[in-house]
Amino acid sequence: MRNQVVAVSNPVLHRSDGIERETIRLVSMRLIPFLGIAYLLAYINRVNIGFAALEMNADLQFSPLVYSWGAGIFFIAYFLFEVPSNIALEKFGARRWIARIMVTWGLVSAAMVMVQGATSFYALRFLLGAAEAGFFPGIILYLTYWFPAAYRGRILAAFIVAVPISTVIGAPLSGYILTLDGLLGLRGWQWVFIVEGVPAVLMGIFTWFYMTDGPENASWLPPEQRNWLIDECNREKTANTAPHMPLWQALRSSKVLLSSLSYFGFVAALYGMQFWLPQIIHQFGLSTVETGFVTAIPYLFAAVAMVLWSRHSDRTRERVWHTVIPFLAIAFSLAACAYITSPAWTMVALTIAACGVFCTFAVIWTLPMNLLAASTAAGGIAMINSFGNLAGFAGPYIIGFVKESTGSATNGLVALSVCPLVGALTVVFLGRRFGAELRR
Repeated sequence: MRNQVVAVSNPVLHRSDGIERETIRLVSMRLIPFLGIAYLLAYINRVNIGFAALEMNADLQFSPLVYSWGAGIFFIAYFLFEVPSNIALEKFGARRWIARIMVTWGLVSAAMVMVQGATSFYALRFLLGAAEAGFFPGIILYLTYWFPAAYRGRILAAFIVAVPISTVIGAPLSGYILTLDGLLGLRGWQWVFIVEGVPAVLMGIFTWFYMTDGPENASWLPPEQRNWLIDECNREKTANTAPHMPLWQALRSSKVLLSSLSYFGFVAALYGMQFWLPQIIHQFGLSTVETGFVTAIPYLFAAVAMVLWSRHSDRTRERVWHTVIPFLAIAFSLAACAYITSPAWTMVALTIAACGVFCTFAVIWTLPMNLLAASTAAGGIAMINSFGNLAGFAGPYIIGFVKESTGSATNGLVALSVCPLVGALTVVFLGRRFGAELRR
């Protein structure tokens, strides 16, 4: 009799499992490549200043501190406009708002060709930050509409892998574009902004027609799978034990503030490396094209590491130590760079740091996604990202200040290593205080 019950019930279980697998597969195929390409373009336009600086700083006589201010002022605008942008995304819909963001940031990025001095440099970098504000947290929020919690680690990694890939592609590309120096009377660094800005505008126009606001509007999903996804997401919202609170109260809750501090430590390391790594490697005596290819090496390893790390985090359903361990790897490998004299071993240390950065990136956003109620997720995620991205100013500035003081950007990596160490300690505290919620 027992065997008969099992035999009868199994087809139902298999059918339910089959709907889940097929739904996640279809949604992933529809959204992740598209969102990954969009983020790849966003990231290239955000950090291509690192390669343009190889010529631009000399042409416009920018000191390390002027460059650091210009690279970092992007994030001040990002901070100011982030929360309003994410709230606007919920009001106007993801399709309209993400399309608007992409078109405006592409236009402003291409307009960097008109930089003539420090003032125009600061102004256009500020406008770029204002234009792009809300894109990343908007996508993070958008993914919660489509993917249950059990899939978010690997899905985030599949989306965020666009960042190291953007360097793997963008670094050699930027190095090559610099060789167009003199074409149509423009300098190589000006061509970097034009060639890498225009595709973002075209992608934004495509987004208007391709993107779907939520599962309810997904006519491309079969009805049975669409209903399963809607029911599953609603079930998780109902089961979420995070207390509902007004937005203003959520923005100053300990969950948001601690998550913001940990993200600040991560972002400082991410952009400190991104904005200065080409110049550090260029000091090895390489050409601009060679610098592009060598800069891509750490990020190639990092792309593989983050996918494997996120899958392990999903499989074990453990988030805290999967964030802390790579945080510590960043801190110690950056600090080691000051004591290494060999270019080869410096690259090894920087590769370990890059792997740590992107393994952290793959998991760190699962923490606030589990901690925040659906009613406050939009504002909370935006607040965490906007505060954390202030480190996008702090990280490059730390290295620029140390370089101007000591003559070595590598020494700045030691000062920078304190930030991920603080991030690691913050995540440990989060785990001790909110462990039950983080294990969902």
